[in-house]
Amino acid sequence: VQLQASGGGLVQAGGSLRLSCAASTNRFTIMGWYRQAPGKRRDLVARISITGVTSYMNSVRGRFTISRDVANNMVYLQMNSLKPDDTAVYYCNGVPPDSNSWGQGTQVTVSS
Repeated sequence: VQLQASGGGLVQAGGSLRLSCAASTNRFTIMGWYRQAPGKRRDLVARISITGVTSYMNSVRGRFTISRDVANNMVYLQMNSLKPDDTAVYYCNGVPPDSNSWGQGTQVTVSS
C-alpha cells in the first residue's frame, strides 16, 4: 500500500495545521497517524477504524482530531493548539503498521 502524507509546515505555538494522507487502497481496517521527533521513537498519535472509532495518545487528546474518508482512501489529522513538543515528522500507516508502507512523512515544526 502506498501512503502519501502532506500538509505539514512551520507554525507558531497555538496555531493549527491539517494533515492529509492519501492511500492507494483501503487495505487497513484501522489507520493511524504516527510521529517521530529527532532522536526519539516513532509513536502512534491517533487512530481511526473503518467505522469511525477513534483513539488518541494522551498528550494530543482534545487538541487533535483524526478523520477518514473511506470512499476516497483519505485520512486526515486536524491539529489545533499546537505546542513545540508536537514538532516531528508525521506519518500515516495502518495499525499495526506495514513496514513496507512508510512514506517520507510530512514535517511539522512548531515554534515557541
